Amino acid sequence: MQHVKANDGVGLPAALEVSGVSHFYGEKRALADVSFSVAPGRFAVLLGLNGAGKTTLFSLISNLYDTPHGTIRIFGHDVSREPGEALRRLGIVFQARTLDLDLSVDQNLSYHASLHGIGRAEALSRIKSLLAQTGMIDRLHDKARSLSGGQMRRIEIARALLHRPPLLLLDEPTVGLDIQSRAEILATIRELVRTEGISVFWATHLIDEVEDSDHVVILDKGRVLTDGRVDEVVRGCGAANISGAFAMLSGVASVSAGGMHR
Repeated sequence: MQHVKANDGVGLPAALEVSGVSHFYGEKRALADVSFSVAPGRFAVLLGLNGAGKTTLFSLISNLYDTPHGTIRIFGHDVSREPGEALRRLGIVFQARTLDLDLSVDQNLSYHASLHGIGRAEALSRIKSLLAQTGMIDRLHDKARSLSGGQMRRIEIARALLHRPPLLLLDEPTVGLDIQSRAEILATIRELVRTEGISVFWATHLIDEVEDSDHVVILDKGRVLTDGRVDEVVRGCGAANISGAFAMLSGVASVSAGGMHR
C-alpha cells in the first residue's frame, strides 16, 4: 500500500476535521456542537459509553446522514460539498458484519474493488498484499461463512483498505470478539499506522483499547468532554489513568478495564 507517512504530515490538512457538528432525531439531540481534529498518521480513539453518539458521528463522517449543522472535512475536503473527493480518502469498518457469507473472501474483496474502479489484475495484487498483512492470505478462496468473527473483521479491514484510503474509520470493531481476537485486530491496525502512515479513528467503549500515546476524543451524551493526547488528558484531570479521567469528566461511577459502566 502507498499512504501518507506519519512523519510526512507536516503542512497537510487534518486527516479529519469536525467543526460545530450537531445532529437531531426529531426533537432529540444526538450530537451537540461537536468539534475536534485528527492529525495525519495518528491513531485516534473516539471513547464513550454505548449511546454516547459514536455511531451517529460515524454516520455523518461517512455521509450516510446529511450534516446540516456544522462541517466535516477529510483531508480538507468537505463531506457535504465534495462527497466524492472526501469519501475517496476514507475506508470504513462498520460495527455490523457486512460480508456476503455465500461468497468467498476473494469474491467479497473483488466486488468491492470493482466498485472503486480497480481492474482485476491490480485488485488481485492488492487483495493478496492486504490479506498477507492481516494474516488471512490462506483464506483467500474460503467462503466467508466459514470464518470466525475475528477473521471476518480482518477481511473487512482488508476490504476497507483496498482503494488505499489515507483515513480509516472503525466503529466498535472488536465488539463480540474474544480477548485474543480483540488484541490481534488492534495490533494489526496499530502496525498499519506505524508502517503505512495511515490515519485511524477508532470508536470504542473499551478502556483497555486506549494507549497513552493515542489521541483521544471523549464523547458523552453527544458532547465532546475533552480531546488530546491520552497522557495529557490524564495529567490535566489529575487522574491516575484514562479510566479515572473518564470517570472524572463524565460522572461515570466505575470504569473497568473491559468497559465502562454508570
